[in-house]
Amino acid sequence: MPEWICGWDIGGAHLKWALRDPSGRCLQVRQRPCPLWQGIERLAEAFAQAAADWPVPPATVRHAATMTGELVDAFAGRADGVRAIVACSESVWPAARWRWFTLDGVLVDGTAAQRDPLRLASANWLASAACAARHADGLFIDIGSTTTDIVALAGGVARPLALTDGERLSAGELVYRGIVRTPLMAVAPGIVWQDAPRPLMAEHFATSADVFRLTGDLDESADAWAPADSGDKTPNGSARRLARLVGEDLEAASLEQWRSVAAQLAAAMEETVTQAAQGVLAQMAVVAKPQVVCAGAGHWLAARVAARLGLPAVDFAALVGAADVPGAREHAPALALAALAAAAPGRPS
Repeated sequence: MPEWICGWDIGGAHLKWALRDPSGRCLQVRQRPCPLWQGIERLAEAFAQAAADWPVPPATVRHAATMTGELVDAFAGRADGVRAIVACSESVWPAARWRWFTLDGVLVDGTAAQRDPLRLASANWLASAACAARHADGLFIDIGSTTTDIVALAGGVARPLALTDGERLSAGELVYRGIVRTPLMAVAPGIVWQDAPRPLMAEHFATSADVFRLTGDLDESADAWAPADSGDKTPNGSARRLARLVGEDLEAASLEQWRSVAAQLAAAMEETVTQAAQGVLAQMAVVAKPQVVCAGAGHWLAARVAARLGLPAVDFAALVGAADVPGAREHAPALALAALAAAAPGRPS
């Protein structure tokens, strides 16, 4: 029987959701800040705020969720984090039905989740990749605010080289680079400043949001957090933060010169993601007509990586029939969870 379904992606900094009506149409694909490192009560607050304008009572909706929020330092370890997130989520609307996506590609109930919590840890990338694999072969690249996921797709299924965060880091499938929250000292060791090498200071003076604001790529709706100095989210504010990073003041150069500094850092991030994608691609079995499925707040950067790989870029939202839904490409795991829950509840993806 058709029913309302909501897919959730519970992160450490954002709560993302995709609300799907009984006809299969997504009415909302959104996110809101959820500073989970401040305590589990932040998650309960975010859930209540997320559902405030739903056209249906949340307790009557079938919920399917995945997470990365178990990584925040509010929890002693990942297992503790998963258990706390599952318990909190299922207590917000006590009558609601919940299922949890695992690294096995199945949806399980809360009892199974509590019994084997590490099966749920950081599985959101697999939900998106499994959904994308139903439509395309090649690579799935999701560049978010904090991280990048790169997964091989072939024969209708996702084919990751690894499953856990640590193993995925080693395999190049998880790259800790994103378009908003990445400290710039992690993006490159230095830049060229006035025709000479200039190392970057190892301080949290600026983030990737500053880079992509200056290059003109950043959608401001993706930047939900205060800048490193709690200053202005303007080109001048970003340039001031970049200046600190290279030991200068804003007045040491024109805004156009600071844009050229940002362009160097943007190129460094693009190169890092491209090299990782090349590594994953090199280990794939040969497929006919490979494509790059692009998702995340940095879908445009994923498309540039696709161009460097010499492969066509495909928009994730368009691929799954949600091209006209605001937020669909940016919040792929939530959208994918809603689709997977509707198609095969409890069965392997």
